Amino acid sequence: MKLADLAQRLGATLHGDPSAAITGVAGLETATPGDLTFVANPKYAALARTTKATAVLVEPGFPEISAATLRIENPYLAFARAVELFYQPPAYAPGIHPTAVIAPTAKIGANAHIGAYVVISDHVTIGDNAVILPHVVVYPHVRAGKNLFAHAHAVVREHCQLGDNVVLQNGAIVGADGFGFAKQTDNTWYKIQQSGPAVLEDSVEIQANACVDRASIGETRVRAGAKIDNLVQVGHGSTVGENTLLCAQVGLAGSTDVGKNVILAGQVGVAGHCTIGDGAIATAQSGIPNDVEPGKVVSGYPAIDNRQWLRSVALVNRLPELLRNLKATRK
Repeated sequence: MKLADLAQRLGATLHGDPSAAITGVAGLETATPGDLTFVANPKYAALARTTKATAVLVEPGFPEISAATLRIENPYLAFARAVELFYQPPAYAPGIHPTAVIAPTAKIGANAHIGAYVVISDHVTIGDNAVILPHVVVYPHVRAGKNLFAHAHAVVREHCQLGDNVVLQNGAIVGADGFGFAKQTDNTWYKIQQSGPAVLEDSVEIQANACVDRASIGETRVRAGAKIDNLVQVGHGSTVGENTLLCAQVGLAGSTDVGKNVILAGQVGVAGHCTIGDGAIATAQSGIPNDVEPGKVVSGYPAIDNRQWLRSVALVNRLPELLRNLKATRK
C-alpha cells in the first residue's frame, strides 16, 4: 500500500514520500523497511529516531525524524486500525459441522458458522452471524445476540444472557457457579445453589481462561463495552461498568460493584462488597479492601492514593540510610 493511501485511510497527515510502499506493521525496535510502526508513549520517542521502519505514526507535535511520519491525535488507535489493513484473520463460512450437536429446540440465526464438536443445548437462542468454533458448549436456555464470536473451548452456562457483538476467547467461562458455601454445625460446607445468571451486555469481550461467575441470587452483570483480560475472576453477584478494563489476573470477590471507565491493572484484588467509583484506576498488584472514590488513582496494599504510595515507597528505599543516620546521631 502506498503511504499516501494509508494516510488517507487512517485520516493522518503525511510528512514524507507519498509513494513509499508499506507492506506490514511492526514494533519500533523490530521494524524493517516497508513497515509501519508507532509512538504512543513518550519514553519510546528516542527509538523513533533509529527505527528502520519506513513510516511512524506519531502525534501532531512530534519532532521531525528521518523516517516518514503519519501525524494523528491518537497514534495507538490509528495503529490498531492499520493492523486490520495488513492482517486478515481466518474467515469462517456459514455452515454447521457434522459433528456439532444442536438441540432441536435451539434457535440459531442466519449465517452461523458452527464448528466441530460444538454442543448447543435445549432452548438456546443465538442471533445472526454467529461464529462458534470447535468444542464450545452452550448450556440450556442461553440467549445470545447477533455477531457472537466464541473461540474454541469457551463455555456459556445455563440461563446466561449475552448481548450483540460479544467475543469469548479460548477457555472463557461465563456463568460457572459462584463460590458460595455455608458452614454447618459439623464444620462441613453446604453448597449454596447459584441460581442467578451472568449477563454480558453488548460489545463485551472476555479473554482466555477468564471466569465470570453466576450469582447465588440476582445476577452477575458486565455492562456494555467492558473488556476482561486473561485469567480474570469476576465473583458472583458483581457488576462491572461500561467500558471498564479488568487486566490480567484481576480478582473481584463476590458482590463487588465496579463503575464505568475504571481500569484495574494486572493482579489487582478487590474485597467483596466494595464499590469502585467511575473512572478510578488501581495500579498493578494493588489490594483494595474498601470503597474507592470516583476518579481516584490508588496503589499498594491496602490501596491508598497513588501519590501518597509513591512517597511511601521512596521513603522505604531510604530506610537503611535513615537508620544509619539515627545510629550515628545516638553515638
